Amino acid sequence: MIKRKNRKEYRAVSLSELTWKRFRKEKQGMVSLAFIVLVIAIAVLGYLVTPDSTPYCNHQQLEIALRSPGFSAKMLQLNPAQEIPQYGLFHKMLYGQPDKYRTVPIESYRTAGDSVYVHLIDASGEPEVAYHKSEVCKDQPVITRKFLLGTDRYGRDVLSQLLIGTRISLAVGGISVLIALIIGILIGSIAGYFRGWVDDVLMWFINVVWSIPTLLLVIAISFALGKGFWQIFMAIGFTMWVDVARVVRGQMISLREKEFVEAGKALGYNSFHIIRKHLLPNVAGTVIVIAASNFSSAILMEAGLSFLGLGVQPPTPSWGMMMKENYAYIVLDNAYLAIIPGIAIMLLVLAFMLIGNALRDALSVRDQ
Repeated sequence: MIKRKNRKEYRAVSLSELTWKRFRKEKQGMVSLAFIVLVIAIAVLGYLVTPDSTPYCNHQQLEIALRSPGFSAKMLQLNPAQEIPQYGLFHKMLYGQPDKYRTVPIESYRTAGDSVYVHLIDASGEPEVAYHKSEVCKDQPVITRKFLLGTDRYGRDVLSQLLIGTRISLAVGGISVLIALIIGILIGSIAGYFRGWVDDVLMWFINVVWSIPTLLLVIAISFALGKGFWQIFMAIGFTMWVDVARVVRGQMISLREKEFVEAGKALGYNSFHIIRKHLLPNVAGTVIVIAASNFSSAILMEAGLSFLGLGVQPPTPSWGMMMKENYAYIVLDNAYLAIIPGIAIMLLVLAFMLIGNALRDALSVRDQ
C-alpha cells in the first residue's frame, strides 16, 4: 500500500489502483480498450446484432451475389414448406435462428386476383413470375433488405459474416493464450525456481521447441489433430507457451534470491506454496503484457491457417476464411471482399499491441 495525501487526509492507495490511473493516462491504450470491449460485446451478442441471423450467417441468395456495399433489394416473403422452429433469446444469441420465411429478390410486384406477380431482380425483359396468395406472407409480403458491406459470391451478407467472425478470432486468441499461459507458467516456474538438473532438462525441451519454426509446428499439429474449430485452439496454444516459459523462468531466477523467499522457507512453507503465493504474483505484470502480445499473434496465426485451409472450416465464418474465399477478387472490382476482413484483423491486432504497450508502461515500477 502507498499513502497519498488527498487534501485534508491521507488515504491508502493500492498498487492496482495506481496502475489503473497510470493506464488511463495512456490515450492509445484507452482507445484500444474501448475498441476491444466493443468487439467483445459484438462477439457475445452474436446473432442478435447481425442483419442475417441464420446459423453461420449462411443465408445464400445467388441472385444478389457480388453486390457492392450499400446495396438494397426488395424481398418477397414466401411461407416455408414446413414449420420453422422458433428458439429462445439465448439460443438465438449463440446459434442463430432460421428465417421464418423464404425470400425471393424482386424488382417489383403486383397483385391480381388470387395471385401475386413479380419481376425477379435483374430479369428485365423476362415474363413475370406468379405466386398464389396462399404462398405469400399475409402480414408483410414484401420487405426491403440493405447490405451495408455488400454480398459475397454466394449472396451472403458480408457484414453479418464479419461480425460473427469476431467470435472465432477472440475465442482462438483467448483459449490459445490460456493454454500457453498454463503450460508456460508451469514449466518456467519449475525450471527457474528449482534450477540444477531440472532446469537443464526443461531448458533443453524449451530450446528444442523454440528451434522449430512456429508456423511449421502449428501446421504439423493441425495435420495430426485434424482440421476444425477446437483443433486450432490446441495447435496454436501448444506452440505459444515457449515465450511465456522463458520469461517466467528468468523472473523466477531473479526472485528466488530475494529475502521474502528466504523468509518463506524459514517459516516452513514448501516450494510450491512459495511459488504459487509469493513468486507468481510478482511476475503477473510481465505475464499480462506477454499475454496481450500473444493474443494478437494468435489472431494472426488463426487467420493464416484459415487462409491456408487448415483453420476453421466452412460454413463457420472466420476472417481468415473470408480472405481465402475472396482473395481472387483483389484484382477485380470486388476487392473489398478481401480487404474488409483484412482491415478487421489489422485493427484488432493493433488494439491488442497498443494495450500491451500501455500495460507495460502502467506496470513499470520505476515511477510507482
